[in-house]
Amino acid sequence: MASTKVDPYDFDNERGWRRYRVLRPGRGMYHDVRRRLPYYKSDITDAWTYRTFAGTVRIYFVNLLPALAFIIDMNRRTGGFYGVNEALFSSALACMVFSTIGAQPLTVVGITGLISLFNYTIFDIIKRYDVTLYPQFMVWVAIWAAIFHWIFAIFNTCDYMRYVTDFSSQSFGAYVGIIYCIKGAELLIGEFESFGPADGFMSVTIALLFFFTVYVLEMVGNGIWFRPWVRNLLGDYAYPLATIFWTGFAHFPGQLKATRVYTLPHTRAFYPTTERGWLIDFWNLDVKWIFVALPIGFLLMLLFYYDHNQSSVTAQAKQFPLKKPGGFHWDFFLLGCTSFIAGIIGLPLPNGLVPQAPVHTDSLTVYKDELVVTKDEDGREIRSKKVIAEKVVEQRVSHFLMGLAIIGTMTGPLLVVLHLIPEALFGGVFFVVGWGGLESNGIMAKILYLIREPRFIQPDEPLLQIPKKRILFYLFWQIFGITATIGVSQTIAGIGFPVLIIALIPLRVHILPKLLTAHELRTMDAPTADNDVVLASLGGKPRMPGDDKYDEDSATVSPGAGTNQSSDETIARKEEDKWSSAERGEPREGLRERAGAWKEA
Repeated sequence: MASTKVDPYDFDNERGWRRYRVLRPGRGMYHDVRRRLPYYKSDITDAWTYRTFAGTVRIYFVNLLPALAFIIDMNRRTGGFYGVNEALFSSALACMVFSTIGAQPLTVVGITGLISLFNYTIFDIIKRYDVTLYPQFMVWVAIWAAIFHWIFAIFNTCDYMRYVTDFSSQSFGAYVGIIYCIKGAELLIGEFESFGPADGFMSVTIALLFFFTVYVLEMVGNGIWFRPWVRNLLGDYAYPLATIFWTGFAHFPGQLKATRVYTLPHTRAFYPTTERGWLIDFWNLDVKWIFVALPIGFLLMLLFYYDHNQSSVTAQAKQFPLKKPGGFHWDFFLLGCTSFIAGIIGLPLPNGLVPQAPVHTDSLTVYKDELVVTKDEDGREIRSKKVIAEKVVEQRVSHFLMGLAIIGTMTGPLLVVLHLIPEALFGGVFFVVGWGGLESNGIMAKILYLIREPRFIQPDEPLLQIPKKRILFYLFWQIFGITATIGVSQTIAGIGFPVLIIALIPLRVHILPKLLTAHELRTMDAPTADNDVVLASLGGKPRMPGDDKYDEDSATVSPGAGTNQSSDETIARKEEDKWSSAERGEPREGLRERAGAWKEA
């Protein structure tokens, strides 16, 4: 029997001082590079497929449109300091760095809604003292954040992300989705306040129709209508098709043209939005403000620690058949470098995009549709479609090409084209990305299970093993974490919300096992990433509290079962003992099943 190759990056089996991560600095980064470097050539040669082109186009729009939407929000709430060129430059910087020397090129890095919230919350604090300090203060926040990034990466602390399960990742995903939807509503309310009801309703029309267009096109792409190549085409290019049409719609002549729909601001090519140079004179800030920036930089690092690593986990989650290893420590070190560079030139700091990261991997996944034929009691055939993820085109070219495309977008002619896009369309972008994170969320699936009429629940549904009041108790903790984080982030204390996000991990690891049984947690929860080649960068699959006791209980033979269980029965029992239906390979529930098929995106 062939022996399984053990990854050398491991602390769980070490003894003495060697099992302490902080005493072996740089070990995680070293093994990340060593593990991924042999695949660098194939990261380029494997890219010569149609999926790379389709993935590049899709992720360009999925990255660009939310970035521009957030920069509109930041522009309004930071006195106009951040603008279109800052958003494009930040996204391009991150793309070029992580696509060329990153260990996880599938993870999309750019501007998120959380950094927007963080930036304008700091602005609200600084303007109480002296608003002119804001650019220099933000540089020092970025410098301190970069230093903490490097410290955390060097001392192997990214390993603790292996304890992220669906409990925390679903809570965080729902939080991000709700924040996106809130931002979309705020943008449209601003259109009413600025121009009046007629113009406001026009903006609402554009936003909602953009949302429904993208939603329907992607539903068609996942459905059973038309030929496979037609629905793949519509699904792959849903964003550009919707963007082009509804941008043109805002400029139709006649009554539509009579409404004042504000478009994206126009700026000079490759210049900052405000009258300044790219390099900010951060060295002229008073020393007291430099040290005031230190704890805020630490909070920003905590945000990126969870947000970026969570993006990497979801981009390499269990539903994607990945073969190439990850590299969390090295990429977090690189994120410190991009934070430092972006900070000193006055850009919003880029980091991993939670909703968009799995979209990139999904767009590079080769799916196969299989016809499943079953017969009812009368012998009539019932046909359905089963979607199988055959492979992922794991490469770094699509990420690199997206960076080049964003740099090209900073040129004068394309900035004129961007100027044509109505701001209302970005409200629709918020709704698309926000609702996408809520619809496929496991929290939503559990809520739908609880409100469904019992006779229509499938008999093999794993949640039937758990009393509904226990499911409600589990959901209570997720919803409590979501509402607490949203509540804090909407106040002046919003810069502290990363602490609440990070707290979800120890809550799941240390508190919930005392409130719920191991069987209940295994049924309702699962590791977000369980691929061995991905978890190797995090020190391997974790052993959760209560696992030992649960394994002992599972191994106990039930009364009357006898002692001569077959190996097949033992294997089947082990499969039942896995954490969740997702780990057993059973599909999760999503609202888009109404289209005839579903795949997690």
